[in-house]
Amino acid sequence: MIAFIQGNLVEIEPTHALVECHGIGYEVKISLQCYNRIRDKKNLKLHTFFQVREDAQILYGFDDKQEKWLFEKLIGVSGVGGNTALMILSGLSSEELLQAISAEDTLTLKRIKGIGAKTAARIVLVFKDKLKDAIESQASTAGSPVNADCMKKQEALTALTNLGLPRAAMEKRIGQILKEHGGQIRVEDIIKLALKNPQ
Repeated sequence: MIAFIQGNLVEIEPTHALVECHGIGYEVKISLQCYNRIRDKKNLKLHTFFQVREDAQILYGFDDKQEKWLFEKLIGVSGVGGNTALMILSGLSSEELLQAISAEDTLTLKRIKGIGAKTAARIVLVFKDKLKDAIESQASTAGSPVNADCMKKQEALTALTNLGLPRAAMEKRIGQILKEHGGQIRVEDIIKLALKNPQ
């Protein structure tokens, strides 16, 4: 497994980058979002996913771990291959994708070329299940009774970090949400608000 590539950016197009590392040029498929972030760099590091198929060996690259995490989850959805996953990540930023999934907004997903109603529904289901499992897992492993706000904060934090969002930023954001909305807010609503404005 090739975890990452670090080297000189020799050539870049909206769909791929050519990275030279120790005299070897690696062609790496990228999303349009990634292209916009790295196109002016001379030296860079890309987190990678290496896919081996019967007819091809493809290296996908991501300039941040959250995008890679989303890609890996997307290709785990029935009907979503590597190219379709990159198409989704090109059309939506990581935050926009997570927000659409959290809100069960299949219309936004269907605007992506190649995504129909059934595939959009499957994407929402897979990610929502992961979110739900993270919350339930946190709740089931809780020990003695604690402050309700603290429990909500921990459940939301676990779910958000499992989605690939940075822990420190999410702790701060959840604290702000609880302060603004009070202790009556549901965990699901904390997560939705954090995804809308992750900071």
